[in-house]
Amino acid sequence: MDAASGSADRGTTERVLTLLGLLQQRRVWTGPQLADRLGVTPRTVRRDVERLRALGYPVHAGQGVGGGYRLAPGQELPPLLLDDEEAIATVVSLLAGAGGAGAGDAALRALTKLDRVLPARLRDEVRALSGSVKSFDAGRAAVAPEVLMTLARACRDEVEAGFDYPSGSEVRRRRVEPYRLVASDRRWYLLAFDLDRHDWRSFRVDRMTGVSARTWRFRPRAAPEAAAYVQEGVASRVYTHRARFLVRASADTVRAQIPASAAVVRRRGTELCEVVTGAENLDFVLMHVLLLSHDFEVLDPPELGRRCNELAQRLLRAGAAMPPEQDTEKP
Repeated sequence: MDAASGSADRGTTERVLTLLGLLQQRRVWTGPQLADRLGVTPRTVRRDVERLRALGYPVHAGQGVGGGYRLAPGQELPPLLLDDEEAIATVVSLLAGAGGAGAGDAALRALTKLDRVLPARLRDEVRALSGSVKSFDAGRAAVAPEVLMTLARACRDEVEAGFDYPSGSEVRRRRVEPYRLVASDRRWYLLAFDLDRHDWRSFRVDRMTGVSARTWRFRPRAAPEAAAYVQEGVASRVYTHRARFLVRASADTVRAQIPASAAVVRRRGTELCEVVTGAENLDFVLMHVLLLSHDFEVLDPPELGRRCNELAQRLLRAGAAMPPEQDTEKP
């Protein structure tokens, strides 16, 4: 390809991108209006519209009064064209969502995609603006967006990460292969392979300090399913006592009654489910399962079944001690 043809191709590409931006700005453009804005003939506009259609953009052409070119919603999401101001606004909004309360991990996934293509000239402005965005809802533990982005990049690029993390009364440096960030209703967690302990671990992101990503790449291992692993750890593995119940209700019904961070609910047919949870006190676990108002059986541990019988006897004695109700109805 000679210099002239290369320059022509770049000119065509820039013009088609400009056309796409115009179609995204307002509902309908006539052919002459687009030709005037682009400085080309209506025939060139028609050719450029066909190029956009070939790329997956559904550009519709209407005839007569009120007709013109219109960008319609498509079956699939094609590439989205953003100018500098739109890109900054999008990234700042996603940063606020990812680091604040009520956020889902979809915001973080979108951020990592934008982070790959965001021009360097915009990064300082994004950082300055994101620092001015706060949330009044304190439902989720606060995490700096920069920390989430550092960990998300490390997961995406498959590079080792390091951070200081409390262990008992000490704070130790952890070296990990990061795999996934998982959002719960209250916190962010990182699923990672701990290089010093040679095992999988989940870490609370709000407890991390000194978070950094290294340039050392790792070969991905066969990893557990991230959300399930983190949920089971949060709901049961971190507690002194781990309990399993067979509940006589559908899994969907029980999931609506118990927060995901409090228990793992596994389907056991249409009208049965298994509930796995944990606590520091077995009475606390029993109280919460009892308040679900469904019949249940204790599967594990054995001492929990014995505790059920002890409490049942105590309740029966308490009920038997009540004086009989007096008949107050007059003849």
